[in-house]
Amino acid sequence: MPAPPATVKPATGHTTKLNNGKSSNSNSNHTLSNSIAHLSDSRTNLTVNTPTTCQRLSEMFRRSIASSTQSSSRENTYEEIYPGPDPKHIMGSLVFCIHHKQGCKWSDELRKLKGHLNACKHDATQCPNKCGAQIPRIMMTDHLQYTCTMRRTRCEFCQSEFSGAGLEEHNGSCGQEPVYCEAKCGQRILRGRMTLHKSKDCAKRLRRCAHCQREFSADTLPLHAAQCPRAPLACPQRCDAGPIPRGELEAHLRDECQSLAVSCSFKEAGCRFKGPRQMLEAHLESNAAAHLSLMVALSSRQGQQIQMLKSAVSKLSINYTGTLLWKITDWSAKMAEARGKDGLELVSPPFYTSQYGYKLQASMFLNGNGPGENTHVSVYIKVLPGEYDALLKWPFSHSITFTLFEQGAQSGQGGVAESFVPDPTWENFQRPSNEPDQLGFGFPRFISHELLHSRPFIKGDTVFLRVKVDPSKIVAV
Repeated sequence: MPAPPATVKPATGHTTKLNNGKSSNSNSNHTLSNSIAHLSDSRTNLTVNTPTTCQRLSEMFRRSIASSTQSSSRENTYEEIYPGPDPKHIMGSLVFCIHHKQGCKWSDELRKLKGHLNACKHDATQCPNKCGAQIPRIMMTDHLQYTCTMRRTRCEFCQSEFSGAGLEEHNGSCGQEPVYCEAKCGQRILRGRMTLHKSKDCAKRLRRCAHCQREFSADTLPLHAAQCPRAPLACPQRCDAGPIPRGELEAHLRDECQSLAVSCSFKEAGCRFKGPRQMLEAHLESNAAAHLSLMVALSSRQGQQIQMLKSAVSKLSINYTGTLLWKITDWSAKMAEARGKDGLELVSPPFYTSQYGYKLQASMFLNGNGPGENTHVSVYIKVLPGEYDALLKWPFSHSITFTLFEQGAQSGQGGVAESFVPDPTWENFQRPSNEPDQLGFGFPRFISHELLHSRPFIKGDTVFLRVKVDPSKIVAV
């Protein structure tokens, strides 16, 4: 009766691998061989798992130990000890071209990459002109045509043939190349003719003025020549003088030109002579008496004009406000003169009560008059003949106030004031005539000398007296 079939179970986590290598233990190998043969004869199912990395390393270590005990052992290869991936599997891997960042879109198996690079337009190859450059195939045409130092090419201006390096040296020095003028005149000139252009034709070249010796650019020299003060000109009066510098021509005409027509020196007096300068001297000698008569008449006319001007100025300075503020300076000197001379009267500038009103004038006796003589200052007012008296109402009837001011008063303006209203029967205020006027009307004892010096009426040797006319006839105090 046959023996029951045996089942070989692999160790947990490992796969059983049969080894054809020789073992130092013959009994173990024999037993293992019998077991494999027995398994072959039987129809027992054997489950074999795929070996893991750890299992392979363990098996290799076991085989290494076993082979090292053999007396007739051999050296194992690197592939036997460290088996790698299958080369056929690697060569079938999908790869991209090494120039895919430059734009090559090829991708295929690794075994085809070398063949692709032999034709890839982005792969660099040696320049066929042997200039030493490695150029991508896609740029080789431009390189051979424009940048290869060993290429043969012609200068576009002089048509001479050069190598690429020679053309670069030739560029910038070709005499047939048109370039802009170095003096910035705006023209393009062949480089070989630049020196001749700058010396003869350039509008910006420097040229010296033949008259004043100053330098100007050629395009501005004609403008200067039309204004140069040293340029010689002929006298416009065609006198005998030679060419005259433009800057001296005006002085020549004014002072020297004998052909210039000039007026007589007594033109302002009325002489109407006008002729060449060379005849002026003879005219003056032959007309001395006539010129003297003209000057006398001129002097008379000028005197009349002066009087008219004085009258106009006087009218402009007349006061038409009806109030006179009379400033009397040099008081001490005038007082001393009044004490030494009897009846010395000071008169004020005339003033009007309005634009077309009465004309009045104030007067003052510093040493007094009548009852106030030697003790008081006397003040008076009188009516003068005016331009509009025929239109005014007579007798004069406005109230009049005299005020002598204290100077520098701390609270308000202090002083002494006296007023009166004219009586219609007083002759002083009737319509005045052109005959010498009488004294006028006022106050012989206006202010005493003692009071004048006891209060600040005099300051800076000056006194201020105000005369105010009031048409309302109200007496002011």
